[in-house]
Amino acid sequence: MAGEPRDLMAPIEAELQGERAFALGQAGKKVETTLAELAANDKAALADDLLDDASTAVWHYLIVRESMGMFDHADALKIYEVPNRVLARVGAIRKR
Repeated sequence: MAGEPRDLMAPIEAELQGERAFALGQAGKKVETTLAELAANDKAALADDLLDDASTAVWHYLIVRESMGMFDHADALKIYEVPNRVLARVGAIRKR
């Protein structure tokens, strides 16, 4: 209607939400990939590095979810079947 102020930020917010959704999909794929690698190569020599990779992928996934306002991660973690040993390392920074 004429005379009503327009929300000039709405188009920008819509585009940002689309970018966040894309990032969430990419992060979810990374979670799937790293968990599959961990399950397939659970040998002592590789397990620690793969465990770190999987926990980092899950951490990044959770960060993207939170950027979208999703703070309850229980269902998402169940869908991806994230093992407790991976969850135990989420947020940990490894020394290089």
